[in-house]
Amino acid sequence: QVQLIESGGGLVQAGGSLRLSCAASGRTFSMSAMGWFRQASGKERDFVAAMSWSGGTTYYADSVKGRFTISRDNAKNTVYLQMNSLKPEDTAVYYCATARSSDQLKRLTIDYWGQGTQVTVSS
Repeated sequence: QVQLIESGGGLVQAGGSLRLSCAASGRTFSMSAMGWFRQASGKERDFVAAMSWSGGTTYYADSVKGRFTISRDNAKNTVYLQMNSLKPEDTAVYYCATARSSDQLKRLTIDYWGQGTQVTVSS
């Protein structure tokens, strides 16, 4: 069992920044990739960013490239999402997730989900 705890969501104005954190605990040694998804009200859950745990290779949705950065702290078993130049359309619940590979994560083949953290961007 893996537990994922997200934090860092909140209210920001357009153009502002937020940094999300996802701390993994439990039997984390079998996970190979971590990443972020988001789901706006009334919309499907969409891929945002992913990272291969061992190699550090990153992947981003086109909608966030150049604005969001995924990173990790191996010692803390934590992945981060730095979100800059936020737009109202970034408003969503953001979910941390783990998978056996970055490709599986991008395909929404998820092993564990976090509970989500709300990000609201006002215009």
